[in-house]
Amino acid sequence: MRSATGGTCDVYGGPMDETAPVDWTAAARIAGRLSRPGPTATRDELHDLVDGLRDAAHRAGGYASDITGLTAADGTAPDAVSRVLVVDRPTWARANVEMFATLAAPLAHRPDGSPLVPPPGARTVAAAQVGGVLALLSGKVLGQFDPFTAAPGEPGRLLLVAPNVLHLERTLGVDGPDFRLWVALHEQTHALQFAAAPWLADLVRSRSAELLADLAASAPGGEDDGPGAADLIARVSRAVLGPDGGSVLDVLSDRQRTVFEEVGAVMALLEGHADVAMDQVGPKVVRTVRTIRRKFEAKRDEGARARGFERVLRRLLGLDEKLAQYRDGAAFVRAVQGHVGRDGFNAVWSGPDTLPRPGEIADPASWVRRVHG
Repeated sequence: MRSATGGTCDVYGGPMDETAPVDWTAAARIAGRLSRPGPTATRDELHDLVDGLRDAAHRAGGYASDITGLTAADGTAPDAVSRVLVVDRPTWARANVEMFATLAAPLAHRPDGSPLVPPPGARTVAAAQVGGVLALLSGKVLGQFDPFTAAPGEPGRLLLVAPNVLHLERTLGVDGPDFRLWVALHEQTHALQFAAAPWLADLVRSRSAELLADLAASAPGGEDDGPGAADLIARVSRAVLGPDGGSVLDVLSDRQRTVFEEVGAVMALLEGHADVAMDQVGPKVVRTVRTIRRKFEAKRDEGARARGFERVLRRLLGLDEKLAQYRDGAAFVRAVQGHVGRDGFNAVWSGPDTLPRPGEIADPASWVRRVHG
């Protein structure tokens, strides 16, 4: 699938530091190879799909800005706050290898800057696990905004996964152009969030790196033999897949849990805000928006009720936790906007101190009292 820029999506493909906890080159290769190709379509259908997604993303920037009241801090036009790429599943998976490599870069060194050398074979094992998980996820994601891999001064990239959009619009039986614009509205809202709050990407990156480093250091062998990424992934996998139905939180210390919940509150805000925005656009812009939301939510609920292998897969990939983030975050946004309006809600982007704390997601009035008095 060609990209929205008319060329190949610029995803990770170069060598990484050999002290990195994961062989990212191998992970990218595995992720791309294992990703399933998606639904079949004629050449004309594919051209229409790619061109339609590109056009939808371009128009969505302006609509999202009108709906949310957000503008880029540096004055960038709403339709230019992201670099739009329409991709296939393998390309999405490889792009996420690059993003994870960026986020996990601090794990390659000790706090004093000296390199950590992973145990023999650990990097390859971790690459297989990371690549395999991303290959599975590549069939689930409609779109994604990545603010972490952009060069200084460049906007983040917005990835629209064309085969997944096509598959779901066929499955739901919804209007294709409407659905593509609806999906693009969600992702361009994310782009505006990070453009309006340019400090936000560094905050999420640093807190995520802090959590990863702490988890890796506490994994077996982490302090002496390297970050222990394979051990870390195994610990999380056991918590997710274990017969006792444990949660990922079960493997976290109190300090790790605090950081995890702080990052989770921010992610709930981001996802919930984008979910609200894609509906607030209304039928004047997306004519069948109410039908799309109704069918989309029914599909989400159907997935959440899955059993057997699909249930195991959902837990492994964290899909149910993601669904909770969307819904909890959306409830927070609607409640706050009901109290103080859209502009009052937008105080959330003023700085790190105005982001919702973990307990405030479930208690929006407490955020309003703390921020607005």
